[in-house]
Amino acid sequence: MLIAALRDLQWRRRRFLIAVVGTSFVFAMTLVLTGLANGFRVEASNTVNSLGIDYFMIQNGAAGPFLGSSPFAQTEVERAQKLPGVQAAAAVVYAGTTALDNGTPRTMNLFGAPTSGPGMPAMSQGRPPATPDEIAVSSTLGRKIGDQMHIASHNLQVVGIVNNSTVLAQQPNLFLTTQGAQRLVYGGQPVIASVGIRGNPTKALDGYRLVDRHGAIDDMMRPLKVAVDAISIMAVLLWVVAATIIGMFIYMSAMERTRDFAVFKAVGVKTKSMMAGLAMQAVFVAVFSAAIGVLLAMVLGPMFPMRVDVPGGAYLLLPVVAITIGLIASLAGMRRAVTIDPAMAFGGP
Repeated sequence: MLIAALRDLQWRRRRFLIAVVGTSFVFAMTLVLTGLANGFRVEASNTVNSLGIDYFMIQNGAAGPFLGSSPFAQTEVERAQKLPGVQAAAAVVYAGTTALDNGTPRTMNLFGAPTSGPGMPAMSQGRPPATPDEIAVSSTLGRKIGDQMHIASHNLQVVGIVNNSTVLAQQPNLFLTTQGAQRLVYGGQPVIASVGIRGNPTKALDGYRLVDRHGAIDDMMRPLKVAVDAISIMAVLLWVVAATIIGMFIYMSAMERTRDFAVFKAVGVKTKSMMAGLAMQAVFVAVFSAAIGVLLAMVLGPMFPMRVDVPGGAYLLLPVVAITIGLIASLAGMRRAVTIDPAMAFGGP
């Protein structure tokens, strides 16, 4: 039966190729969507990790150190520095802002931290900002050292470049000194969004709580939750489309092989053997489609305007899911084969 199934695929190779191509595109788009959803978190993780902060101290009731922050007095930094386990503490400012990028308004993320950190990432070019009139920018903006940026009626000189620093779906990050960020965000008032702590503090100040890097990443990801959920739903729907394509292929094959199955039954071939043949055809389509889908995803991913980071586990999981889908999709064809009457083998054309 296995040989007969392979010969049937060879006989219907054009339909087999059409099914494989269609399913491979579905698998490729599923991988790309998975990479898009994962890319949002990779962006947030890279940004938070680049700050070199182990814990963020924020006010009780605040949702997080970034998008959920609640400003408080900068004087709390000195008190936080004296907490057990604290190696260094810094005043950190965060705010979303809009600046002109080649004449076009663009949403960006503004971070303020001391020049030597914690909170100031490593520069791929130039140096960290040292005065309120200096700024470091993401390389995705295409700016050069010495360029000028105009933000909130202030002219800032670019002195540093941070490689590929983005968050919230490719929004570029900007880095200033704490005083520079306070001037833009709080009108120069000595308030901050959080205290960035390096070390392993055992407790926070009264009225405050500690948020680790994972909590900070979750805070940065909060606005994208609906988008990530929508992408996940689309991925599930694509799995259904893939199963439908494979199922139609197997069902049509079973319909056209009605007389063959009747003959097999008439000569004593077990039903489970015929079912195994159909299942193997479905698995062949699924596995070939998965292999081509991986290659297509690698080609399609860089074409998207947002970051696509397909996790390695998704590549490993795809063949397993593809085989499972193939087996489930073959059930309709199996049911057709089981219900065929052996007497049809002796009927007329």
